[in-house]
Amino acid sequence: MPRIYMVRHGKAAAGFGEDMDPGLDATGQAQAKTAAENLKGLGPRPILSSPLRRCQETAAPLAALWKATPVIEPRVAEIPSPKGMTLEERVVWLRKHMGGHWTGSDRALERWRDDCVASILDLKADTIVFSHYVAINVLMGNAVGDDRVVVFSPDNCSITVFDNWGGKLRLLEKGNEAALTKVN
Repeated sequence: MPRIYMVRHGKAAAGFGEDMDPGLDATGQAQAKTAAENLKGLGPRPILSSPLRRCQETAAPLAALWKATPVIEPRVAEIPSPKGMTLEERVVWLRKHMGGHWTGSDRALERWRDDCVASILDLKADTIVFSHYVAINVLMGNAVGDDRVVVFSPDNCSITVFDNWGGKLRLLEKGNEAALTKVN
């Protein structure tokens, strides 16, 4: 039964409406080093990362400690916004979507959600995965049977632990929550 450690990326240098693929700011880099220290005793284990810079930069300190190369896993990337949106339109779209449920959402988003869950259920060994707010919420919702897009607010570099219990995600430990107002 593989154990999966989902790590939300560190604090980004820019927000969702400011940059499509920001790296980490100085706080995020410090958070990534702290997360690596907290995880180093578990491995070495396989490391997966979203292809986005903030996740790869968050994974880098742990990869350096373990002398490992993270595998890029596109299925745990940020929720895809509709094509052709400006950054400003993207923020409005995301806020609206985060206040809703998966049932009845766009079919492309439902496929993304299903692929995200499948990527974790496909893992055969204990693995550390560096991902994003909504993707971690997808897994949490799947594990606890909650159809909301936002089930909780994982903080930067929080670690949420799941296992694959016979082909079903089971929540073992919820990561620290951000001091954000949850969208209900």
